[in-house]
Amino acid sequence: MAEAEADTATPRERYRAQVREEVKRHAREQIAAAGASALSLNAIAKRMGLSGPALYRYFAGRDELITALVRDAYRSLADTLRVGAEGGADLRALAHALRLWALADPQRYFLIYGTPVPGYHAPEDTTAISGEIMTVLLDACAAAPAGRGSPPAVLADHLADHRDWASGHPAPPEALHRFLSLWTRLHGVLSLELAGHFAGMGFDPALLYAAELDDLLA
Repeated sequence: MAEAEADTATPRERYRAQVREEVKRHAREQIAAAGASALSLNAIAKRMGLSGPALYRYFAGRDELITALVRDAYRSLADTLRVGAEGGADLRALAHALRLWALADPQRYFLIYGTPVPGYHAPEDTTAISGEIMTVLLDACAAAPAGRGSPPAVLADHLADHRDWASGHPAPPEALHRFLSLWTRLHGVLSLELAGHFAGMGFDPALLYAAELDDLLA
């Protein structure tokens, strides 16, 4: 699809797309060095040899640039998990794919699953892309063996009536519980690992991640 669009784009449109990609590359470098809250369009313009006003022709402001980066990050993870699921990956394999994706670019991971950027609010379409990620994992949770069985009755009843977050997915409360447990525990290990909190503790975080996954799927 992208190649077809590129073939029909005018030279001006192609140039604009190239500049936007270069801006995003510099933005990712800034975020890797100092975090998303330090993102500066003026600093990027200076590195690119542009004036501040010139750069604003490509991104209207900091929030629009962050949104583009957030969309790219969500789309990358959604595509990674979708391709895995279409290739027959089960819940365990998808969980490991999530970790490998996060390790490949920790700042990309933190951009969507780390501390929110002060003053920034993501638009609706980014929520839709994140919903694709949730759907793939909910499908896998629903297809996984029963494992530990049903969640406590109080939680099962609560999840049956509070499932708007699942965007209409028909998964039963047991699968919803499995997804929430997987999401919170594995992201907990990932966030600590990527933030460097395990450094110097003398153990392999990959083994801890695998053990948590084993426990969740026991």
